[in-house]
Amino acid sequence: MARSSCSLWIMVARTDIPFMMHTLPHLVKMSNFPFEEKVLVVDTAPLSGEKINRPGIGTMEQLRDYTKQLIEAGVADRVVDINYDPTYRQRVMQKHFGSPLRFTHNYKGYPILGSILKIEECKSDYMLHYDSDMLLHQKPDYNWIEEGIKMMEEHSNLMSIRPLTGPPTKDGTIYQIQPYNKHPDGFYQFKFFGSRAYLINCKRYDRLLPMPIIWRPYRNQWIDRLPVALKTLYSNTTGKGALDSWEIMVSKQLEQTEYVRATLSNPKAWTLHPKDRSPQFIKALPQIIEKIEAGDYPVGQEGHYDLISELWLDLDAV
Repeated sequence: MARSSCSLWIMVARTDIPFMMHTLPHLVKMSNFPFEEKVLVVDTAPLSGEKINRPGIGTMEQLRDYTKQLIEAGVADRVVDINYDPTYRQRVMQKHFGSPLRFTHNYKGYPILGSILKIEECKSDYMLHYDSDMLLHQKPDYNWIEEGIKMMEEHSNLMSIRPLTGPPTKDGTIYQIQPYNKHPDGFYQFKFFGSRAYLINCKRYDRLLPMPIIWRPYRNQWIDRLPVALKTLYSNTTGKGALDSWEIMVSKQLEQTEYVRATLSNPKAWTLHPKDRSPQFIKALPQIIEKIEAGDYPVGQEGHYDLISELWLDLDAV
């Protein structure tokens, strides 16, 4: 039986400039997998939502220079711009949401079109996505992607899978807001999708389409009371309205189907998501990455999805 193929797709934007030259080489190195291809997806759209206020926003010229350097270093194989051509947008939005949505980003400024473009354009059996700020530990004798593919091929109800969230706790507890249950085969099952790190079977994802469209509350309450189809017509026509997050829409679809999102329980690989963008954190990032790659972490970080900055910035204590 032929080995299933897998490609790595990572989105980058001008907001990622302060850290991407540290995090992307780190993610590719720690993944340690023979990807069919490694693709950087560039968001060329004007910043919107909360992205406008991110610290350290660079220029498109800087972003182009950084992606070129990453190609030359072998971190990535090619660069693709998010395709904002109206014909392409309408076609893929119609397929993924049942409507030719004119909106390409969610209310926070995150590119929904970019999220679905990766899946749509991936030619491999599996597509792996990391947000560009994610951090990963993986022991040399283990590969979470191999295990993830194996689990997904053994369990047909797994829509996506990811590594353990945070360093392992002694009793296997993970601190999550969303409910979950533990499967005896070595993974936690969720009905809530997470979009920061995920491995999916592209054809299996297609079976969930179209995804439900979820709009954020409108200022006018009478619009809020309209059926979703009329809200969509109104928003497409007027340009008013704001889409919720893609992961919320995928989660809503999981709730209506047999499919689940899985998190591997194996303690040999785990991720951390840094929310800190301060100059102090960015300066410490290379040393933090070095600690994570070695499997070192401060007491108190175990089981937590988000990196707890105050624990890590006192690096002598790690």
